[in-house]
Amino acid sequence: MSSSDISSSCFNQETKLPLSPPLVEDSAFEPPGKDINEVEEKSKDIIKFTSEQLSVDEVSQLVISPFCGAISLFVGTTRNNFEGKKVISLEYEAYLPMAENEVRKICSDIRKKWPVKHIAVFHRLGLVPVSEASIIIAVSSAHRTASLEAVSYAIDTLKAKVPIWKKEMYEESSSWKRNKECFWATND
Repeated sequence: MSSSDISSSCFNQETKLPLSPPLVEDSAFEPPGKDINEVEEKSKDIIKFTSEQLSVDEVSQLVISPFCGAISLFVGTTRNNFEGKKVISLEYEAYLPMAENEVRKICSDIRKKWPVKHIAVFHRLGLVPVSEASIIIAVSSAHRTASLEAVSYAIDTLKAKVPIWKKEMYEESSSWKRNKECFWATND
């Protein structure tokens, strides 16, 4: 079959769509006797530090809610240059007990400032090659303004307060750096 036969056959088939979706018994979102607006979904804060490659799809799926019309994401990736030097990878280290505690505080602050449903903060540790994600932050809310502002606040505050260090591997050398905004890390 030629490519023109394939494409024309796709358009000549009649497709019938159901007028309404089939009923699903015992649905998790519609318990018997309750309207969907009466069912409350518990808000979640999902925090993960991992050496595994991060997935935007996985993180965004974690914050989906039928009560939300917006999911905002920030994805930080390793770029191939810094101050005129060719970067080949980054390496991240964190003091995990304190880092996790600080991220929980950020989530709590977000919930005090904006009406959001779910928050996910995933940060990669170890080597992160060029173009791969080192951090993914996802926030869901009923409307876009809350989730957009919450994501912006989350990354800015994380960079300022969370004990994460990165080592930039350049083509010719390497250098450890703390987050520029993280004042607790050193006394300079």
